[in-house]
Amino acid sequence: MSDALRVEVAVAESPREALREADVVCTATVSATPVFADADLAPGTHINAVGSYKPDVQEIPEETVLRALLVVDHRASALAQTGDLITPIRKGLMKETDIHAELGEIVAGKVGGRPSECQMTLFKSVGVAVQDLAAATRALENARQKGLGQIVEL
Repeated sequence: MSDALRVEVAVAESPREALREADVVCTATVSATPVFADADLAPGTHINAVGSYKPDVQEIPEETVLRALLVVDHRASALAQTGDLITPIRKGLMKETDIHAELGEIVAGKVGGRPSECQMTLFKSVGVAVQDLAAATRALENARQKGLGQIVEL
């Protein structure tokens, strides 16, 4: 992969080692239980969690959710759909107001991001169709401007 990607690729001996060395961790699972241990994450790690879109499943450990600066794509959807947030709220471990921001609030400059490089951050996405449509529209506009792609009749 190093040759194909033209970047250094190193194979970790274990998931624990991979997590301890990672700056960014991405989860996209349908796991009903957390897929890693909170203790394996280094300070300052950023997590993109896009799986666990059902109220009764969790791919992220509660300890991680509780200590990370929590950002979601859409508050109402995240609070209705993901066990990663619903479960600790039901247990009384966190409140809905513990969500730091929606991603759009940070991008628009209405809310700041993490206060320090040591702060762990967690972006929990459940997917919002209108955001997907906006991203697809932008990609199509960019492709047209650059003369990329082709029209396919279906």
